[in-house]
Formats: sequence, C-alpha cells, structure tokens
Amino acid sequence: MSDALKHECGIALIRLKKPLEFYKEKYGSAFYGVNKMYLLMEKQHNRGQDGAGFASIKLDTKPGDRYISRVRSIAQQPIQDIFAQINERINEELTEHPEYQDDVALQKQHIPYIGELFLGHVRYGTFGKNSVESVHPFLRQNNWMHRNLIVAGNFNMTNVNHLFDGLVKLGQHPKEKADTVTIMEKIGHFLDDAVSKIYKKLKKEGYNKNECSPLIAERLNVAKILKKAAKNWDGGYAMAGLLGHGDSFVLRDPSGIRPAYYYEDDEVVVVASERPVIQTVFNVDFEDVKELAPGHAIITKKSGEVSIEQILEPLERKACSFERIYFSRGSDAEIYQERKTLGKLLMPKVLEAIDGDTKNSVFSYIPNTAETSFFGMIETVEQHLNERKTRTILDGGGKLSAETVTEILSERPRIEKIAIKDVKLRTFITEDSSRDDLVAHVYDVTYGVIKPTDNLVIIDDSIVRGTTLKMSIIKMMDRLNPKQIVVVSSAPQIRYPDCYGIDMANLESLIAFRAMLALLKETNNYYLIEEVYHKCKAQLTLKDKEVKNYVKDLYRQFTADEISAKIAELISDPSIKAKVKTIFQPIENLHKACPKNLGDWYFTGNYPTPGGNRVVNRAFINFYEGNKERAY
Repeated sequence: MSDALKHECGIALIRLKKPLEFYKEKYGSAFYGVNKMYLLMEKQHNRGQDGAGFASIKLDTKPGDRYISRVRSIAQQPIQDIFAQINERINEELTEHPEYQDDVALQKQHIPYIGELFLGHVRYGTFGKNSVESVHPFLRQNNWMHRNLIVAGNFNMTNVNHLFDGLVKLGQHPKEKADTVTIMEKIGHFLDDAVSKIYKKLKKEGYNKNECSPLIAERLNVAKILKKAAKNWDGGYAMAGLLGHGDSFVLRDPSGIRPAYYYEDDEVVVVASERPVIQTVFNVDFEDVKELAPGHAIITKKSGEVSIEQILEPLERKACSFERIYFSRGSDAEIYQERKTLGKLLMPKVLEAIDGDTKNSVFSYIPNTAETSFFGMIETVEQHLNERKTRTILDGGGKLSAETVTEILSERPRIEKIAIKDVKLRTFITEDSSRDDLVAHVYDVTYGVIKPTDNLVIIDDSIVRGTTLKMSIIKMMDRLNPKQIVVVSSAPQIRYPDCYGIDMANLESLIAFRAMLALLKETNNYYLIEEVYHKCKAQLTLKDKEVKNYVKDLYRQFTADEISAKIAELISDPSIKAKVKTIFQPIENLHKACPKNLGDWYFTGNYPTPGGNRVVNRAFINFYEGNKERAY
C-alpha cells in the first residue's frame, strides 16, 4: 500500500498438551514450544514491526520456583531481539550447567522461557506511543498462582472511558486509561472474585489451604469470568490470556471484526491471527485450521481439556475487509483468490478509462501487496484480448494469411514493473518540506518502457491519504511521459475513520473526505458542513446506540465517480503533464470478492457496533473545531 497503514497487531498462543519429555524424545528438544512460537511470530511480522512480546508459563512448579517468564522489545527488529535474548539466556544456563543438557526436568526447573504455555504478540506503535511499557503481553501479578494474568490482543475498544469509569466504580484505581490496562483489570477483577468464592467454598467443604490450590484450578470457570468481564466491551478484538496456574483463552468479538484461527491435535493447541501461519508452522492442511466463531472463546484448562464456549451473543458478521485487502498474508488460500477477484472485477472500468486501447497501455502495480490483485486484473485483460482475437479471426472468414493470424495471436497485455519500493523510508524529520522530499523518494521507477502514446495503468490496494501518490508516485510516473496515468484502487473510497484497530482516526487525513469538501465548495454547498456539525454536537449526550452517522449526508451529495474525479485532481498538481484518472472498487464488487468479510464501515459508514457512530461523530466535531485529538 502506498499509504502505509499501521495499528494492526498479531497474536500467537501455544499450549503443549504432553510433558516436555515427549517433545524432547519426538522432536529432539524440550525447546519445541519456544521454537514454534518464534516461527508463529516471525510469520506474522507483517502485522506489526514496532514492538513484540513473549510470555511463557511452566505448569506444576514447586513453590519458590519461577514459573512465569516474559520478554518485550521495541528494537529495530523486535522479534529477532526477543529470541536473541531468550537464546542467550538458555545457552548461558546450559554452558554453566552441563548437567542440564539432557535432563528435561532440570531444564524446566532452572531455565527460563521453557514451559508448556506460550503467548506472543507483534504490534505497531499506537497513538504515537511506543515505549516498551506499551508492548504486550501485559502482566498482572499476584502471589496467588491463579490470580496471575497475562493478556495480549489485537484490538481496539471504542468505549474505553466508559470501561475505565466502571473499574473506578468497582473501587479500583487503574494506573492508566489505556484500553489494554482497562481490559486486563476488568478480567482481573472477576478472576479475583471467582478465586475468592471458590476458596471460601472449599474451606466450607473442609479442605485445608494447601489442598485448595489445585482444586481452585479445576473449578475455575474461565468462560463465566469472560462473560462478566466482556459484557460491556464495544470494539473489535481477538483477546488472548494466560492464567498463572495454566488455563488459557482466546476470545473473539461478537461481530468477528478481528481475526482468530486455531488448530488442535493430541500434542498441541495453537491460536494465531492468520490461518496460513498455523498451516506452515505445524505443516497442516487448510481444513485442519478452524476459524474461531465471533463471540466465542477457545479455552484450554490446565488439565489440557479444550472447549469452544460462546461468551457473547454473536452479532451480524462484519469481519474486517481490510484484512483481506491488505493486512493478512496473501498466502492464505481464500485471501489469495479474493485479491485476484478484486483485480478482475475492476477491469470493465479500466477498459473504459483507456477506451479499450490495450495495445497502447502498460499495466503495473504498486509493490508489494497489490501484486495479487494485479494478477487478477491481467487475467481479465487476457480474457478480453482472447475474445477480441477470436472475433477478428472469425470475421476474416478463413481468408486471413498465416502472418496476419500470427500477428493477431501475438498480442499480449503489456506488463512492466514500473514502481520499485527502494527503501523502507521512515520520515524521521518532522519539518514539512524535509519530510515531503523524503516521501518523494520512497519509490523509484523503471525508465525506457513507456512511450508518449501510452496509458499507464497502475493498481494499488487502496488510496487512504493520497500523500505518497501525490508526493512520489504520480510525479515519478509522469517523468516517464505517458499520455495518461490511471491509478486503480482494489478497495473502494475510504471515507470514514476506523476505530477497531486500524490507524485511521481523523477524517481530514482521508483523501476521499477532502475531495468531498472540495466538491461542496465548488457547488456552493459548504454550508452543509455547519449543519452536520450542529447535528453531531447535539448527539454528544446521547447513548451510543442512539447516535447516527450524519457524515453520510455529505457524501450523498455526490456520486462515487464525481468524488473519484476530484481525488484524481488532488493527487496531481499543475506540474503533472499526463492526464490523471482514479478508479475505485465499487462496494458491491468488494462484497462479491470477499463474501465472508463484509465489514466495510471505512467505505460505507455502516459501523458494526454502536461505538463506531460515536467515533465518527466525534471525528467530525474535531475536524470542524480544528481539534487534532483522536476520536477514540
């Protein structure tokens, strides 16, 4: 994507069902779980490269022995940094104590990070904060084994203020308002409560204090704790947690906004944000990896018993379509086909934009995730050309010469790699002119393949802010002297902020919103902005479920094609010699291509939870008042 989006995260959980000796005997190492966790995290690095964290729990340790280990990093390559630290510590212990080398019991007792339960997390820095304290997993410590709680998630809550106030009413004093802390403390409160109640009941049944501990682990009802804790959550989430004694869970939001997949056999339970990651790391088939149903949790007890429990009533499924367009790895069998279909469905509009002149058109893509959509687009161009060739040959009535037929059959789509992402640029200078100059050099171009009579058709995943297009790509493409540049987006126009885990918090940063504002000015309808502002202000005291998205009224003034044309103007400037057009995926085609992921609120404004309308309401007020704060 030319406009890099952040804020997405990835989770990975592994529970080993057998004693560590089993893995040593079968796979040659008691570090089997650590190694698999490294692979699960590394293969999800696309979901976050600003920070990473790892936690492990050893089961059935003696009092006085350390049973929880955690390491987090915000290094340049945080996953590698974490596992370098883990390996260094393990090697240190094995060097100092050669007697541990083949003794799994001693390894487990004395070497950190070796255990039966593992939780990993990769993230992008959110809200500009990227200190190591912000990196998951978070840990809530207690001397009671059962009350230790480790939490990591791919999520964003829209109602964190409400949840924070709820904790205060319970008598807590949370250290900050961050949604991770708030969520962890909410779960922690009901965990403490459940442990206390079970303990009191066991005492009444005549058990002494020592006998209570294993029985608490048996009787603890994780599903019941989650039902109480998650009752008022509003957001998109795949939330993972480990309890100190060895229970674990992953809970998915009721709309299925954020993804979660799991695999189980007699050796292991594994959960991750992406299906192909599990397939690759554990060498299992597509059908073996299941999707965790919305509103459900996969819970593994200390005993190894696994259950899928409904925690919240599932809502209409609105799984995030951006997962399919951009965030998730394209190696997933379904996602690969969906991205190709997105490219195929755009071709009628592309052919219209170039007046069917494929001979004088070069097709390319913005690297790297738009490549699959590009393949789909080219398949459709080839199909179009084959139909045209067949008609031409048939119209010849058998009178065409061999040379003519050969010439007709030799026509192919002109495919070139035009845009090259030269570096992963970090615009570390905040002063505008310096930053703009850096952005202009994110991409390089291939010279010598475009003629002045050519259309240059280039496909991107989506156009969010348009900054890189304007400052870099369009200018560099124009240097090649094409007749026309057609920028094609495999996603529809992004018109509204996200609030469920993607970093699109402000309306004015979205190029579709800026295009709509420009059209309102041109048509003398800018007064509608003030009307919508007053409607939004009037909703500030309403409950979330009563709030309406009045920003939709502004977009309704114009057709999608009118906004596309204005976006084309905004991403070019007077120095651009070529004619510039933009083509966006229609919403209907998005739904055809991604039928299981119908979450489209950033395109349509149809938010799947009540908190979404409150966020867009606040975002519009912030825009109108010139307030740079986030809307959530």
